[in-house]
Amino acid sequence: MKKSILLLFISLSFTWISCNNNQTTNPAKEESAAPAPEQEAEKHDHHNDDATAAIELNNGERWAVNNEMKPYVTAGTELVDNFIKTGNTDYAALAKQLKEQNDKLIKSCTMEGKSHDELHKWLHPHLELVKELEEEKDAAKNKEVVTHLKDSYEMYNKYFQ
Repeated sequence: MKKSILLLFISLSFTWISCNNNQTTNPAKEESAAPAPEQEAEKHDHHNDDATAAIELNNGERWAVNNEMKPYVTAGTELVDNFIKTGNTDYAALAKQLKEQNDKLIKSCTMEGKSHDELHKWLHPHLELVKELEEEKDAAKNKEVVTHLKDSYEMYNKYFQ
């Protein structure tokens, strides 16, 4: 887990540097052109440097999430809850199912601004947990990752509606 956090920090640092180096384009030109579909997807595939910061509430309230995204979070929550409840041990299958839900979640995102930034603070570590579940072969460690995924969904519900 510590290795994953270190790798997360390093990748976020590179992403931050990369994003800042791309700010040499003409802002007026960017505003007039609609983003290409690849650029829109890329916007959600990488995460800002705030992803390791603590999630903030919206003036004491949970952040609104666009309705198109909610079914994928709900489905992911149900997958993890049912996995735990049934005592399932097919961690690779769970990882695949969660990855599918996360891909749909990302594709459906139309959020912008502070709520979007706060969502990414939750999403990036969550994606890392799914990746860890996908790659880990030790059942005991995977069981722990599933517990962290359950906690992740609980955190989502604490900060988002």
